[in-house]
Amino acid sequence: MNVNDIPIVSLVVFLPLLGALVVAFLPGKRTDLIRWTALGFALAAWVVSLILLVGFTPGRPGFEYDQAIDWIPLFGIQYKVGVDGLSMAMVVLTTTLTWISILASFRPIQNRVKEYMVSFLVLEVGMTGVFVALDLFLFYVFWELVLVPMYLIIGVWGGVNRIYATIKFVLYTLVGSLLMLVAILATAFTYFASQSNAGVTDPWQGAFDLEVLTRFAGGGGFDPTFQFLAFGAFFLAFAIKVPMFPFHTWLPDAHVEAPTAGSVILAGVLLKLGGYGFIRFALPLFPDAAQTWAPAIIVLSLIAIIYGAIVALVQPDLKKLVAYSSVSHMGFVTLGIFVFQPQALQGAILQMVNHGLITGALFLLVGVIYERTHDRTIAKMSGLGARVPVYAAFFGFFVFASVGLPGLSGFVGEFLTLIGTFAVQPWAAVVATFVMILAAGYLLWMFQRVAFGEVSDFLKGLGGHLTDMRPVEVFTLVPLGALVVVFGLFPGLILDLVDGSVTQTLNAVLQGAPVALGLWR
Repeated sequence: MNVNDIPIVSLVVFLPLLGALVVAFLPGKRTDLIRWTALGFALAAWVVSLILLVGFTPGRPGFEYDQAIDWIPLFGIQYKVGVDGLSMAMVVLTTTLTWISILASFRPIQNRVKEYMVSFLVLEVGMTGVFVALDLFLFYVFWELVLVPMYLIIGVWGGVNRIYATIKFVLYTLVGSLLMLVAILATAFTYFASQSNAGVTDPWQGAFDLEVLTRFAGGGGFDPTFQFLAFGAFFLAFAIKVPMFPFHTWLPDAHVEAPTAGSVILAGVLLKLGGYGFIRFALPLFPDAAQTWAPAIIVLSLIAIIYGAIVALVQPDLKKLVAYSSVSHMGFVTLGIFVFQPQALQGAILQMVNHGLITGALFLLVGVIYERTHDRTIAKMSGLGARVPVYAAFFGFFVFASVGLPGLSGFVGEFLTLIGTFAVQPWAAVVATFVMILAAGYLLWMFQRVAFGEVSDFLKGLGGHLTDMRPVEVFTLVPLGALVVVFGLFPGLILDLVDGSVTQTLNAVLQGAPVALGLWR
Protein backbone atom coordinates (compact mmCIF):
# COMPACT_ATOMS: atom_id res chain seq x y z
CA MET A 1 0.00 0.00 0.00
CA ASN A 2 1.28 3.44 -0.94
CA VAL A 3 1.76 5.85 1.97
CA ASN A 4 -0.38 8.35 0.06
CA ASP A 5 -3.32 5.96 0.41
CA ILE A 6 -3.11 6.14 4.22
CA PRO A 7 -4.74 9.14 5.97
CA ILE A 8 -1.38 9.80 7.60
CA VAL A 9 -2.10 13.42 8.53
CA SER A 10 -5.20 12.34 10.42
CA LEU A 11 -3.14 9.59 12.05
CA VAL A 12 -0.68 12.16 13.42
CA VAL A 13 -3.56 14.27 14.74
CA PHE A 14 -5.66 11.57 16.35
CA LEU A 15 -3.09 9.07 17.66
CA PRO A 16 -2.73 11.19 20.84
CA LEU A 17 -6.54 11.22 21.18
CA LEU A 18 -6.54 7.43 21.07
CA GLY A 19 -3.79 7.54 23.68
CA ALA A 20 -5.88 9.85 25.88
CA LEU A 21 -8.80 7.41 25.70
CA VAL A 22 -6.58 4.45 26.58
CA VAL A 23 -5.00 6.32 29.50
CA ALA A 24 -8.44 7.40 30.73
CA PHE A 25 -9.47 3.74 31.17
CA LEU A 26 -6.28 2.67 32.98
CA PRO A 27 -6.45 2.22 36.78
CA GLY A 28 -5.58 5.51 38.46
CA LYS A 29 -3.21 3.84 40.92
CA ARG A 30 -1.03 2.43 38.11
CA THR A 31 0.83 5.71 37.68
CA ASP A 32 3.90 4.19 36.01
CA LEU A 33 1.72 2.40 33.45
CA ILE A 34 -0.14 5.66 32.81
CA ARG A 35 3.09 7.59 32.29
CA TRP A 36 4.63 5.05 29.92
CA THR A 37 1.40 4.59 27.95
CA ALA A 38 1.10 8.35 27.42
CA LEU A 39 4.75 8.55 26.39
CA GLY A 40 4.28 5.61 24.03
CA PHE A 41 1.43 7.26 22.17
CA ALA A 42 3.29 10.59 22.02
CA LEU A 43 6.33 8.80 20.58
CA ALA A 44 4.09 6.99 18.08
CA ALA A 45 2.69 10.32 16.87
CA TRP A 46 6.26 11.64 16.61
CA VAL A 47 7.37 8.65 14.52
CA VAL A 48 4.38 9.04 12.18
CA SER A 49 5.18 12.76 11.79
CA LEU A 50 8.74 11.83 10.79
CA ILE A 51 7.37 9.37 8.22
CA LEU A 52 5.21 12.21 6.94
CA LEU A 53 8.30 14.43 6.74
CA VAL A 54 10.36 11.84 4.87
CA GLY A 55 7.65 11.46 2.22
CA PHE A 56 7.13 15.21 1.83
CA THR A 57 8.46 17.10 -1.22
CA PRO A 58 10.40 20.15 0.10
CA GLY A 59 9.87 23.55 -1.49
CA ARG A 60 6.77 22.60 -3.42
CA PRO A 61 3.87 25.10 -3.22
CA GLY A 62 0.49 23.71 -2.26
CA PHE A 63 -0.58 20.98 0.12
CA GLU A 64 0.28 17.30 0.20
CA TYR A 65 -1.40 14.35 1.91
CA ASP A 66 -4.65 16.31 1.79
CA GLN A 67 -7.85 14.61 2.87
CA ALA A 68 -11.37 16.02 2.61
CA ILE A 69 -14.57 14.55 4.05
CA ASP A 70 -17.93 16.29 4.17
CA TRP A 71 -18.70 17.17 7.78
CA ILE A 72 -21.64 19.61 7.74
CA PRO A 73 -22.47 19.64 4.01
CA LEU A 74 -25.43 21.99 4.48
CA PHE A 75 -22.94 24.82 5.06
CA GLY A 76 -20.04 23.43 3.04
CA ILE A 77 -18.03 22.60 6.18
CA GLN A 78 -15.50 19.81 5.70
CA TYR A 79 -13.02 17.82 7.68
CA LYS A 80 -10.19 18.92 5.38
CA VAL A 81 -6.55 18.53 6.34
CA GLY A 82 -3.20 18.64 4.57
CA VAL A 83 0.36 19.85 4.97
CA ASP A 84 2.78 22.13 3.20
CA GLY A 85 6.33 22.99 4.28
CA LEU A 86 5.22 25.41 6.98
CA SER A 87 2.71 22.93 8.42
CA MET A 88 5.28 20.16 8.25
CA ALA A 89 7.85 22.11 10.28
CA MET A 90 5.27 23.02 12.94
CA VAL A 91 3.84 19.50 13.19
CA VAL A 92 7.23 17.88 13.75
CA LEU A 93 8.14 20.60 16.28
CA THR A 94 4.88 19.86 18.13
CA THR A 95 5.26 16.10 18.23
CA THR A 96 8.92 16.39 19.29
CA LEU A 97 8.28 18.79 22.16
CA THR A 98 5.23 16.82 23.32
CA TRP A 99 7.02 13.54 24.00
CA ILE A 100 9.93 15.41 25.58
CA SER A 101 7.51 17.31 27.83
CA ILE A 102 5.68 14.14 28.87
CA LEU A 103 8.98 12.45 29.71
CA ALA A 104 10.09 15.51 31.68
CA SER A 105 6.84 15.28 33.69
CA PHE A 106 7.49 11.77 35.03
CA ARG A 107 9.13 12.90 38.26
CA PRO A 108 7.63 16.37 38.96
CA ILE A 109 3.97 15.36 38.47
CA GLN A 110 2.94 13.06 41.31
CA ASN A 111 -0.75 13.89 41.84
CA ARG A 112 -3.63 13.21 39.44
CA VAL A 113 -1.20 11.69 36.95
CA LYS A 114 -3.95 10.18 34.78
CA GLU A 115 -5.77 13.51 34.34
CA TYR A 116 -2.47 15.27 33.59
CA MET A 117 -1.47 12.83 30.86
CA VAL A 118 -4.95 12.89 29.30
CA SER A 119 -4.83 16.69 29.26
CA PHE A 120 -1.40 16.67 27.62
CA LEU A 121 -2.41 14.23 24.89
CA VAL A 122 -5.61 16.16 24.12
CA LEU A 123 -3.52 19.33 23.98
CA GLU A 124 -1.33 17.68 21.33
CA VAL A 125 -4.45 16.86 19.28
CA GLY A 126 -5.51 20.52 19.28
CA MET A 127 -2.07 21.90 18.46
CA THR A 128 -1.41 19.47 15.61
CA GLY A 129 -4.93 19.98 14.28
CA VAL A 130 -4.43 23.74 14.04
CA PHE A 131 -1.34 23.22 11.86
CA VAL A 132 -3.04 20.87 9.38
CA ALA A 133 -6.61 22.24 9.16
CA LEU A 134 -7.59 23.53 5.70
CA ASP A 135 -11.18 24.37 6.62
CA LEU A 136 -11.76 27.55 8.62
CA PHE A 137 -14.44 26.04 10.85
CA LEU A 138 -12.27 22.97 11.54
CA PHE A 139 -9.35 25.28 12.27
CA TYR A 140 -11.47 27.15 14.81
CA VAL A 141 -12.51 23.90 16.52
CA PHE A 142 -8.88 22.84 16.96
CA TRP A 143 -7.91 26.39 17.99
CA GLU A 144 -10.46 26.36 20.81
CA LEU A 145 -9.63 22.77 21.77
CA VAL A 146 -6.13 23.89 22.76
CA LEU A 147 -7.57 26.25 25.37
CA VAL A 148 -9.22 23.61 27.61
CA PRO A 149 -6.28 21.27 28.38
CA MET A 150 -3.86 24.21 28.73
CA TYR A 151 -6.27 25.78 31.22
CA LEU A 152 -6.29 22.52 33.21
CA ILE A 153 -2.52 22.02 33.08
CA ILE A 154 -1.88 25.48 34.53
CA GLY A 155 -4.94 25.63 36.79
CA VAL A 156 -4.58 22.20 38.41
CA TRP A 157 -0.83 21.50 38.41
CA GLY A 158 0.44 25.09 38.48
CA GLY A 159 1.88 27.28 41.23
CA VAL A 160 0.35 29.27 44.06
CA ASN A 161 -1.28 31.93 41.86
CA ARG A 162 -2.41 29.48 39.18
CA ILE A 163 -6.09 30.46 39.30
CA TYR A 164 -5.30 34.10 38.55
CA ALA A 165 -2.96 33.08 35.74
CA THR A 166 -5.46 30.70 34.15
CA ILE A 167 -8.37 33.15 34.30
CA LYS A 168 -6.21 35.82 32.69
CA PHE A 169 -5.03 33.37 30.03
CA VAL A 170 -8.58 32.24 29.24
CA LEU A 171 -10.08 35.75 29.16
CA TYR A 172 -7.42 37.10 26.80
CA THR A 173 -7.59 34.08 24.49
CA LEU A 174 -11.37 33.81 24.53
CA VAL A 175 -11.98 37.45 23.57
CA GLY A 176 -9.67 37.17 20.56
CA SER A 177 -11.08 33.78 19.57
CA LEU A 178 -14.71 34.93 19.61
CA LEU A 179 -13.93 37.90 17.39
CA MET A 180 -12.09 35.57 15.03
CA LEU A 181 -15.14 33.29 14.92
CA VAL A 182 -17.29 36.27 13.89
CA ALA A 183 -14.77 37.07 11.15
CA ILE A 184 -14.73 33.44 9.96
CA LEU A 185 -18.53 33.36 9.70
CA ALA A 186 -18.59 36.76 7.97
CA THR A 187 -15.96 35.56 5.49
CA ALA A 188 -17.95 32.42 4.70
CA PHE A 189 -21.20 34.37 4.34
CA THR A 190 -19.56 36.92 2.02
CA TYR A 191 -18.38 34.09 -0.21
CA PHE A 192 -21.85 32.50 -0.05
CA ALA A 193 -23.50 35.79 -1.05
CA SER A 194 -21.19 36.24 -4.05
CA GLN A 195 -21.79 32.67 -5.25
CA SER A 196 -25.52 33.02 -4.72
CA ASN A 197 -25.60 36.22 -6.77
CA ALA A 198 -23.65 34.44 -9.49
CA GLY A 199 -26.36 31.76 -9.65
CA VAL A 200 -24.21 28.91 -8.33
CA THR A 201 -26.34 25.86 -7.51
CA ASP A 202 -24.70 25.19 -4.13
CA PRO A 203 -23.35 28.56 -2.96
CA TRP A 204 -22.18 27.18 0.41
CA GLN A 205 -19.78 24.76 -1.29
CA GLY A 206 -16.26 25.94 -0.40
CA ALA A 207 -17.44 28.73 1.91
CA PHE A 208 -15.07 27.54 4.68
CA ASP A 209 -12.42 25.99 2.43
CA LEU A 210 -9.09 27.81 2.85
CA GLU A 211 -7.87 27.09 -0.68
CA VAL A 212 -11.15 28.17 -2.28
CA LEU A 213 -11.32 31.35 -0.18
CA THR A 214 -7.69 32.19 -0.93
CA ARG A 215 -8.38 32.05 -4.67
CA PHE A 216 -11.54 34.10 -4.12
CA ALA A 217 -9.55 36.72 -2.17
CA GLY A 218 -6.85 36.80 -4.86
CA GLY A 219 -9.51 37.62 -7.43
CA GLY A 220 -10.68 40.64 -5.45
CA GLY A 221 -13.66 38.88 -3.89
CA PHE A 222 -13.51 40.75 -0.56
CA ASP A 223 -13.94 44.53 -0.62
CA PRO A 224 -11.35 46.69 1.22
CA THR A 225 -13.61 47.65 4.15
CA PHE A 226 -14.55 44.05 4.85
CA GLN A 227 -10.89 42.99 4.59
CA PHE A 228 -9.82 45.69 7.04
CA LEU A 229 -12.37 44.65 9.68
CA ALA A 230 -11.94 40.89 9.22
CA PHE A 231 -8.16 41.17 9.31
CA GLY A 232 -8.47 43.18 12.53
CA ALA A 233 -10.46 40.35 14.16
CA PHE A 234 -7.96 37.71 13.02
CA PHE A 235 -5.10 39.97 14.09
CA LEU A 236 -6.41 40.28 17.63
CA ALA A 237 -6.73 36.49 18.04
CA PHE A 238 -3.27 35.82 16.63
CA ALA A 239 -1.59 38.80 18.35
CA ILE A 240 -2.81 37.60 21.75
CA LYS A 241 -1.43 34.14 21.08
CA VAL A 242 2.01 35.30 19.83
CA PRO A 243 1.82 37.39 22.14
CA MET A 244 2.43 40.85 20.68
CA PHE A 245 2.71 44.04 22.68
CA PRO A 246 0.38 45.19 24.31
CA PHE A 247 -1.47 41.84 24.45
CA HIS A 248 1.41 40.03 26.15
CA THR A 249 0.61 40.51 29.84
CA TRP A 250 -0.96 37.05 30.28
CA LEU A 251 2.26 35.30 29.24
CA PRO A 252 4.62 35.92 32.21
CA ASP A 253 1.89 34.96 34.70
CA ALA A 254 1.03 31.80 32.78
CA HIS A 255 4.69 30.79 32.48
CA VAL A 256 5.51 31.41 36.13
CA GLU A 257 2.51 29.41 37.39
CA ALA A 258 2.60 26.60 34.82
CA PRO A 259 4.39 23.33 35.59
CA THR A 260 7.67 22.93 33.73
CA ALA A 261 6.26 20.87 30.85
CA GLY A 262 3.37 23.33 30.52
CA SER A 263 5.86 26.17 30.08
CA VAL A 264 7.77 24.16 27.48
CA ILE A 265 4.66 23.59 25.36
CA LEU A 266 3.38 27.11 25.97
CA ALA A 267 6.62 28.67 24.69
CA GLY A 268 7.54 25.98 22.21
CA VAL A 269 4.23 25.50 20.40
CA LEU A 270 1.32 27.63 21.63
CA LEU A 271 3.05 30.93 20.85
CA LYS A 272 3.65 29.62 17.32
CA LEU A 273 -0.08 29.28 16.71
CA GLY A 274 -0.28 33.05 16.36
CA GLY A 275 2.61 33.35 13.90
CA TYR A 276 1.30 30.40 11.92
CA GLY A 277 -2.19 31.93 11.86
CA PHE A 278 -0.86 35.15 10.36
CA ILE A 279 0.99 33.33 7.58
CA ARG A 280 -1.60 30.68 6.81
CA PHE A 281 -4.88 32.60 7.19
CA ALA A 282 -4.66 36.36 7.74
CA LEU A 283 -2.25 37.23 4.91
CA PRO A 284 -3.68 35.19 2.00
CA LEU A 285 -7.34 35.80 2.91
CA PHE A 286 -7.03 39.57 3.40
CA PRO A 287 -3.99 40.67 1.34
CA ASP A 288 -4.96 44.33 0.92
CA ALA A 289 -5.76 44.73 4.61
CA ALA A 290 -2.49 43.03 5.52
CA GLN A 291 -0.61 45.75 3.69
CA THR A 292 -2.76 48.44 5.31
CA TRP A 293 -2.19 47.04 8.81
CA ALA A 294 1.50 46.25 8.24
CA PRO A 295 3.01 49.62 9.37
CA ALA A 296 1.23 49.43 12.73
CA ILE A 297 2.20 45.80 13.21
CA ILE A 298 5.84 46.54 12.39
CA VAL A 299 5.89 49.27 15.03
CA LEU A 300 4.27 46.95 17.60
CA SER A 301 6.83 44.27 16.74
CA LEU A 302 9.71 46.65 17.36
CA ILE A 303 8.15 47.76 20.65
CA ALA A 304 7.82 44.10 21.69
CA ILE A 305 11.46 43.43 20.78
CA ILE A 306 12.66 46.41 22.83
CA TYR A 307 10.20 46.10 25.71
CA GLY A 308 10.71 42.37 26.19
CA ALA A 309 14.48 42.80 26.34
CA ILE A 310 14.39 45.72 28.80
CA VAL A 311 11.92 44.03 31.16
CA ALA A 312 13.89 40.76 31.01
CA LEU A 313 17.01 42.70 31.99
CA VAL A 314 15.56 43.59 35.42
CA GLN A 315 13.81 40.30 36.25
CA PRO A 316 14.89 38.65 39.54
CA ASP A 317 13.09 35.39 38.65
CA LEU A 318 14.65 32.94 36.16
CA LYS A 319 11.34 31.85 34.69
CA LYS A 320 10.05 35.39 34.23
CA LEU A 321 13.29 36.37 32.52
CA VAL A 322 12.90 33.56 29.99
CA ALA A 323 9.20 34.45 29.57
CA TYR A 324 9.93 38.09 28.75
CA SER A 325 12.73 37.03 26.42
CA SER A 326 10.01 35.17 24.49
CA VAL A 327 8.10 38.43 24.00
CA SER A 328 11.25 39.93 22.50
CA HIS A 329 12.14 36.93 20.34
CA MET A 330 8.61 36.54 18.98
CA GLY A 331 8.75 40.20 17.99
CA PHE A 332 11.33 39.16 15.39
CA VAL A 333 8.80 36.65 14.04
CA THR A 334 6.03 39.22 13.46
CA LEU A 335 8.60 41.69 12.10
CA GLY A 336 9.78 39.12 9.56
CA ILE A 337 6.22 38.27 8.53
CA PHE A 338 4.97 41.80 7.93
CA VAL A 339 7.81 43.28 5.92
CA PHE A 340 6.65 40.97 3.09
CA GLN A 341 10.14 40.01 2.00
CA PRO A 342 11.21 36.41 1.18
CA GLN A 343 14.33 36.23 3.35
CA ALA A 344 12.57 37.92 6.26
CA LEU A 345 9.63 35.50 6.08
CA GLN A 346 11.97 32.51 5.86
CA GLY A 347 13.82 33.91 8.87
CA ALA A 348 10.54 34.35 10.78
CA ILE A 349 9.54 30.71 10.21
CA LEU A 350 13.01 29.47 11.12
CA GLN A 351 12.88 31.67 14.22
CA MET A 352 9.59 30.03 15.23
CA VAL A 353 11.24 26.62 15.08
CA ASN A 354 14.39 27.84 16.83
CA HIS A 355 12.48 29.57 19.59
CA GLY A 356 10.50 26.41 20.23
CA LEU A 357 13.68 24.34 20.61
CA ILE A 358 15.82 26.83 22.54
CA THR A 359 13.25 28.39 24.86
CA GLY A 360 11.68 25.00 25.47
CA ALA A 361 15.08 23.77 26.61
CA LEU A 362 15.60 26.81 28.84
CA PHE A 363 12.29 26.17 30.58
CA LEU A 364 13.28 22.52 31.08
CA LEU A 365 16.51 23.72 32.70
CA VAL A 366 14.70 26.17 34.95
CA GLY A 367 12.41 23.30 35.99
CA VAL A 368 15.40 21.08 36.80
CA ILE A 369 16.85 23.57 39.28
CA TYR A 370 13.44 24.48 40.70
CA GLU A 371 12.71 20.84 41.48
CA ARG A 372 15.87 20.73 43.62
CA THR A 373 15.73 24.17 45.25
CA HIS A 374 12.04 25.14 45.09
CA ASP A 375 13.26 28.60 44.17
CA ARG A 376 13.95 30.51 40.96
CA THR A 377 15.55 33.68 42.35
CA ILE A 378 18.65 34.53 40.32
CA ALA A 379 20.42 36.12 43.30
CA LYS A 380 20.25 32.86 45.25
CA MET A 381 21.77 30.71 42.50
CA SER A 382 25.32 32.07 42.48
CA GLY A 383 27.96 29.38 42.05
CA LEU A 384 25.79 26.74 40.42
CA GLY A 385 28.63 25.85 38.05
CA ALA A 386 30.76 24.62 40.94
CA ARG A 387 27.99 22.47 42.42
CA VAL A 388 26.27 21.14 39.29
CA PRO A 389 28.73 21.48 36.37
CA VAL A 390 26.76 19.34 33.88
CA TYR A 391 23.67 21.46 34.49
CA ALA A 392 25.70 24.66 34.06
CA ALA A 393 27.15 23.38 30.77
CA PHE A 394 23.71 22.65 29.33
CA PHE A 395 22.38 25.97 30.60
CA GLY A 396 25.30 27.86 29.03
CA PHE A 397 24.85 26.11 25.70
CA PHE A 398 21.19 27.07 25.38
CA VAL A 399 21.82 30.61 26.65
CA PHE A 400 24.38 31.09 23.87
CA ALA A 401 21.93 29.61 21.39
CA SER A 402 19.25 32.07 22.54
CA VAL A 403 21.72 34.96 22.28
CA GLY A 404 22.30 34.02 18.64
CA LEU A 405 25.82 32.62 18.66
CA PRO A 406 26.93 31.91 15.06
CA GLY A 407 26.93 28.18 14.38
CA LEU A 408 23.78 27.64 16.43
CA SER A 409 20.26 27.87 15.05
CA GLY A 410 19.25 31.03 16.93
CA PHE A 411 21.69 33.06 14.84
CA VAL A 412 20.37 32.12 11.40
CA GLY A 413 16.69 32.92 11.99
CA GLU A 414 17.29 36.39 13.42
CA PHE A 415 20.00 37.14 10.85
CA LEU A 416 17.71 36.33 7.91
CA THR A 417 14.92 38.39 9.46
CA LEU A 418 17.26 41.37 9.85
CA ILE A 419 18.69 41.01 6.32
CA GLY A 420 15.20 40.87 4.82
CA THR A 421 13.99 43.79 6.94
CA PHE A 422 17.05 45.87 6.02
CA ALA A 423 16.31 45.33 2.31
CA VAL A 424 12.86 46.83 2.81
CA GLN A 425 13.18 49.23 5.72
CA PRO A 426 16.69 49.87 7.09
CA TRP A 427 15.64 51.84 10.19
CA ALA A 428 13.56 48.95 11.54
CA ALA A 429 16.48 46.56 11.03
CA VAL A 430 18.85 48.92 12.86
CA VAL A 431 16.53 49.11 15.87
CA ALA A 432 16.11 45.33 15.99
CA THR A 433 19.87 44.78 15.65
CA PHE A 434 20.57 47.07 18.60
CA VAL A 435 18.16 45.06 20.74
CA MET A 436 19.98 41.83 19.81
CA ILE A 437 22.98 43.31 21.62
CA LEU A 438 20.75 44.09 24.61
CA ALA A 439 19.49 40.48 24.55
CA ALA A 440 23.05 39.24 24.74
CA GLY A 441 23.50 41.53 27.74
CA TYR A 442 20.56 40.29 29.82
CA LEU A 443 21.03 36.60 29.01
CA LEU A 444 24.80 36.51 29.54
CA TRP A 445 24.54 38.63 32.69
CA MET A 446 21.96 36.23 34.05
CA PHE A 447 24.17 33.23 33.23
CA GLN A 448 27.20 34.86 34.79
CA ARG A 449 25.30 35.52 38.03
CA VAL A 450 23.92 31.99 38.15
CA ALA A 451 26.85 29.85 37.03
CA PHE A 452 29.89 31.68 38.36
CA GLY A 453 31.07 33.37 41.54
CA GLU A 454 31.13 32.02 45.05
CA VAL A 455 28.54 29.45 45.99
CA SER A 456 25.65 31.26 47.66
CA ASP A 457 24.62 30.55 51.24
CA PHE A 458 21.27 29.39 49.87
CA LEU A 459 22.90 26.67 47.77
CA LYS A 460 25.25 25.70 50.61
CA GLY A 461 22.22 25.22 52.83
CA LEU A 462 20.81 22.64 50.42
CA GLY A 463 23.75 20.32 51.01
CA GLY A 464 23.33 16.96 49.34
CA HIS A 465 19.87 17.82 48.03
CA LEU A 466 21.48 19.80 45.18
CA THR A 467 22.44 17.03 42.78
CA ASP A 468 23.54 17.30 39.17
CA MET A 469 21.35 16.29 36.26
CA ARG A 470 19.85 12.82 36.13
CA PRO A 471 20.11 10.68 32.96
CA VAL A 472 16.43 11.26 32.08
CA GLU A 473 16.88 15.04 32.36
CA VAL A 474 19.92 14.86 30.10
CA PHE A 475 17.96 12.72 27.65
CA THR A 476 15.21 15.35 27.34
CA LEU A 477 17.77 18.03 26.46
CA VAL A 478 20.12 16.17 24.12
CA PRO A 479 17.64 15.98 21.16
CA LEU A 480 16.93 19.71 21.44
CA GLY A 481 20.64 20.54 21.62
CA ALA A 482 21.37 18.32 18.62
CA LEU A 483 18.68 20.05 16.55
CA VAL A 484 20.00 23.48 17.56
CA VAL A 485 23.43 22.52 16.22
CA VAL A 486 22.09 20.81 13.07
CA PHE A 487 19.83 23.73 12.11
CA GLY A 488 22.63 26.18 12.95
CA LEU A 489 25.03 24.46 10.57
CA PHE A 490 22.47 23.36 7.98
CA PRO A 491 19.59 25.89 8.05
CA GLY A 492 18.72 24.84 4.51
CA LEU A 493 16.95 21.81 5.99
CA ILE A 494 14.21 24.15 7.21
CA LEU A 495 14.56 26.89 4.59
CA ASP A 496 14.19 24.46 1.67
CA LEU A 497 11.24 22.82 3.40
CA VAL A 498 9.29 26.08 3.74
CA ASP A 499 10.38 27.74 0.49
CA GLY A 500 7.15 26.83 -1.31
CA SER A 501 5.03 28.16 1.57
CA VAL A 502 6.97 31.44 1.60
CA THR A 503 6.57 31.91 -2.15
CA GLN A 504 2.87 31.08 -2.07
CA THR A 505 2.16 33.41 0.88
CA LEU A 506 4.01 36.40 -0.58
CA ASN A 507 2.41 35.87 -4.00
CA ALA A 508 -0.99 35.93 -2.32
CA VAL A 509 -0.23 39.14 -0.43
CA LEU A 510 1.52 41.06 -3.19
CA GLN A 511 -0.43 39.77 -6.21
CA GLY A 512 -1.36 42.71 -8.37
CA ALA A 513 0.21 45.19 -5.96
CA PRO A 514 3.98 44.66 -5.75
CA VAL A 515 4.49 48.43 -5.47
CA ALA A 516 3.12 48.22 -1.92
CA LEU A 517 6.67 47.55 -0.80
CA GLY A 518 7.42 51.15 -1.68
CA LEU A 519 5.53 52.03 1.49
CA TRP A 520 8.65 51.13 3.46
CA ARG A 521 11.26 52.90 1.34
